Amino acid sequence: MLTVPIFNMEGKRTGEVQVDPEVLGRRVRPRIIKQAIVAYLDHQRQYSARTKGRSDVEGSTRKIFRQKGTGNARMGGIRNPVRRGGGCTFAKRVPGSRKNFPKKMRRLALCSALLAKIQANEALIVEDLSFAEPKTRAFASMLSALGVEQGCLVALHERDKSTYLSGRNIPDTDIRLVDDLTAYEVLRRKRLIFTGPAFKRITDRGTRSTGGR
Repeated sequence: MLTVPIFNMEGKRTGEVQVDPEVLGRRVRPRIIKQAIVAYLDHQRQYSARTKGRSDVEGSTRKIFRQKGTGNARMGGIRNPVRRGGGCTFAKRVPGSRKNFPKKMRRLALCSALLAKIQANEALIVEDLSFAEPKTRAFASMLSALGVEQGCLVALHERDKSTYLSGRNIPDTDIRLVDDLTAYEVLRRKRLIFTGPAFKRITDRGTRSTGGR
């Protein structure tokens, strides 16, 4: 069994939660994590850079003049890349499809990333995480009390505007809903902070529907 510590917002440890590795896929799978990260970054690209080839520019395909007998260098149509207004020789094309990554593999990669964080003692739970009003100073004080100094990901169980506004301006700090987490976001930051309900939701869901073992 693995242990995840529980703290309050003042940084005092108030308990711990036992987690069975079987719930998160039993072991860390680096290859699936890598595939998930590559697919995630691939989907962030716009793929808007492109150039026109000779088949994309306007103009006739008729040969400008005959091959021999004119005294000029041989020449094809006006869309030839060597002529002004012609297409690019090696035109940049938009890829036909993005990298596909099935839902069950995404969930298994997320569970592997979460398991890696727990095994490295980089995950913790903050009970009663809430702010009466948006206060960046209060959020920063909480992180300082928890000893979080190199960036973190805060996973919430529900939308909380005050919490989001309190932490959005702190460098290297991400705030996400637990249902929207990806393996890339989990591993991107040094520490992983859950609310109590968020951690329960992620462990209840686990890999039970993936069949991954």
